[in-house]
Amino acid sequence: MKQSNHIVALKVLFKSQLQQSQVEHQLRREVEIQSHLRHPNILRLYGYFYDQKRVYLILEYAARGELYKELQRCKFFSERRAATYVASLARALIYCHGKHVIHRDIKPENVLIGAQGELKVADFGWSVHTFNRRRTMCGTLDYLPPEMGNVGTLEMN
Repeated sequence: MKQSNHIVALKVLFKSQLQQSQVEHQLRREVEIQSHLRHPNILRLYGYFYDQKRVYLILEYAARGELYKELQRCKFFSERRAATYVASLARALIYCHGKHVIHRDIKPENVLIGAQGELKVADFGWSVHTFNRRRTMCGTLDYLPPEMGNVGTLEMN
């Protein structure tokens, strides 16, 4: 932000694409949910603004980028580093669940790394605020667990 010299990231969304995909409600839910979450392992959403064509989300800047790209660069994480990331992710999810928030799209592309190497859960576009169990199929198909799909019985040799 210019006034405070605080570096932020802007997520730019085109209104025409949101309307075409019929996901305006998801964006409203994302803003409502993520703007209220305060945890060191969850990317902060500071606010938003919009113009005629775009919506801009003002987000915490995660200096080291996506966990996915870091894993591609390194090829593998040491056991210690992987354990640290798993523990950080677990703390973030426990916090979310304590606030009755379900992320519903946890994957390496939606996990960022801050300047100090800390893990940050991001992209709450599929998230919901609920007190009940959900049965909705959503998120990224490549990351759905087999028990969520229409998986028949597998023959074992």
